[in-house]
Amino acid sequence: MPKLFTPLTIRGLTLKNRIVVSPMCQYSSTDGFANDWHLVHLGSRAVGGAALVFTEATAVSPEGRISPRDLGIWKDEHVAELKNITSFIAAHGSIPGIQLAHAGRKASTSEPWNGDTLIPSSAGGWKTVAPSAIPFDEHKDTPVALDKAGIDKVIADFKAATLRALAAGFKVIEIHGAHGYLINEFTSPLSNKRTDEYGGSFENRVRFLLEIIDAVRSVWPADLPLFLRISASDWSDEGWTVEDSVRLADIVKEKGVDVMDCSSGGVASGIKIPAKPNYQVPFSDTVRKTGILTGTVGIIVAAEQAEEILNNEQADLIFMARELLRDPYFPMHAARELNYEEMEWPVQYERAKRKK
Repeated sequence: MPKLFTPLTIRGLTLKNRIVVSPMCQYSSTDGFANDWHLVHLGSRAVGGAALVFTEATAVSPEGRISPRDLGIWKDEHVAELKNITSFIAAHGSIPGIQLAHAGRKASTSEPWNGDTLIPSSAGGWKTVAPSAIPFDEHKDTPVALDKAGIDKVIADFKAATLRALAAGFKVIEIHGAHGYLINEFTSPLSNKRTDEYGGSFENRVRFLLEIIDAVRSVWPADLPLFLRISASDWSDEGWTVEDSVRLADIVKEKGVDVMDCSSGGVASGIKIPAKPNYQVPFSDTVRKTGILTGTVGIIVAAEQAEEILNNEQADLIFMARELLRDPYFPMHAARELNYEEMEWPVQYERAKRKK
């Protein structure tokens, strides 16, 4: 059996293969509500055979949205539409997951097709928050540095969102600690210039993240997995490094994080990232040596490529984004390419399955 189609059990869940639909922003919500677009977008990837289907970054508060069109889970009314989606995903053999997020100083931004620019308050935008009052770049507003009450509110928002995620039928939570959003802004010395217990040393900069993990785990069932997405490197000598990620892995695995989803970058502007196929695989490989399960992501576009990563034991899961936008049925096609004939297809599609 190809490794890509080998099941993986994490706590009380078994993933039927190693293909994960990575969180991908859709910028298609109104007031945070899921709608038919999200049902079809996420549901088609479940029909296509991915083992685990994540929502886009889902805001734990209105001010935590990247854009006004982001998905949200900050109020109870969001639960019903999300439950329709999780029920559909589960009915088609995949596991529904949600990524909980707060955009920090990169919030109040327009959709990519509308310029990806700051939305001022006069046009419906809002004041952003961050660990320090430092804008992301010259095109962004200067955020408000969170005080202790503000920090406590964000932690409480993650906890409340976790309870709603459970009510909505999600079976995996991923905490978004990457790509220059709020948690990553705290962990990186490039964006965190605080002098209190949340800034300065490595231990202080990860404190906010660890408190969020504790809050989430306190209400998330023990038999359900918790993932953490990190930017494993800031791609800067002055920033967060893969060595920091290794230190973090040793800590969070003891706090109940089951998988480190290893991405990179995004916390500072003007940094050149040498993006190419497999460019982030060394991060998951290095972090995996701590004994925690890892996922890798980034320009993974072919079945043989994913199979090689797994066979080399550089990751346990393959997170796919753009390739699954291009081809929701990539898992079916990958099975054919790897000569795996036992992959189940939806009964409605069975007559189209090529059999030797």
